[in-house]
Amino acid sequence: MWFKNLQIYRLPANWDMTLERLEEQLAKKPFHPCGSQDMESRGWLSPLGNEVLVHAVGQQWLVCLGFEHRLLPSAVVKQEADERAEEMAEQQGYKLGRKQMKDLREQVMQELLPRAFTRRRRMYAWIDPVNGWLVIDAASQSKAEDMLEQLRHTLDSFPLTLLRTEKSPMSAMADWLAGNEAPAGFSIDQDCELRSVAEDKAAVRYVRHPLEGDEVKGHLEAGKLPTRLALTFDDRISFVLTEKLEIKRLDFLDVVRDQIEGEQEDKEALFNAEFALMTGELAHLLPAVVEALGGETGVEPVAASEPRPAAATATTPQPEGVAAYDPPF
Repeated sequence: MWFKNLQIYRLPANWDMTLERLEEQLAKKPFHPCGSQDMESRGWLSPLGNEVLVHAVGQQWLVCLGFEHRLLPSAVVKQEADERAEEMAEQQGYKLGRKQMKDLREQVMQELLPRAFTRRRRMYAWIDPVNGWLVIDAASQSKAEDMLEQLRHTLDSFPLTLLRTEKSPMSAMADWLAGNEAPAGFSIDQDCELRSVAEDKAAVRYVRHPLEGDEVKGHLEAGKLPTRLALTFDDRISFVLTEKLEIKRLDFLDVVRDQIEGEQEDKEALFNAEFALMTGELAHLLPAVVEALGGETGVEPVAASEPRPAAATATTPQPEGVAAYDPPF
């Protein structure tokens, strides 16, 4: 259970949702496979495959949204409809009109849908009610909107805001590159994308390339700004920060993963161990990113040095297989 991408949102401090109420409300919209005439179906699934829809480790919650799509390409429908239209034209002696063709395509789609293959996928969201984070493992904000839309339709109350910081990620990343200095706790890696703000949108991308030389500074002076920058936090987590304040290519380094003792035969114990470690590390990474960007807009900054949430502190009972540790902060 390791997230790969983070779309980050804020829950208000007065959000009064409880674990029991969340479970009860998600149960009203469970996942069901597509019906014979459905192109898509979505609903809540158990993250562990049991009957529990909100998986909790300590005070950290995990929810899972399931999707099923029917694979019926429009080209297939068009081809079948065109073939039938030709046969009908030969019988009638004239071609079908526009409305008739539209009705025929709809008829073909209804006939082919029950026979179309289906594809399923899952999307996970981590809810931290202690520190007010909602984080979705999605590659883009548009994809994360599927999860947010379902939460809005499911929950009685869902007050949510996109994380905003005093300094834009693009401006901050430009300062870090220009000064060859990352903010406290971070180090700059060797991947970066710079894009011009002019109409030509000229871009240059560095992959596994040193970024401290005059070449990168020259691009900055020429008006290009960083849209992606690879960073490592505390030698524990590597990731790519984007201009939209997305975290991508998230990777928990061996110093984190090695804290899971031995090989876990119990899948649930392993799942819990990974989830506890992941949320414990992210509970420090997210405030550190916010602090590096000047704090939250209109919100009291969350200090990166605050204690870890209960799910990952040494005083909280650890899931079986997780080595208790004192974080280096």
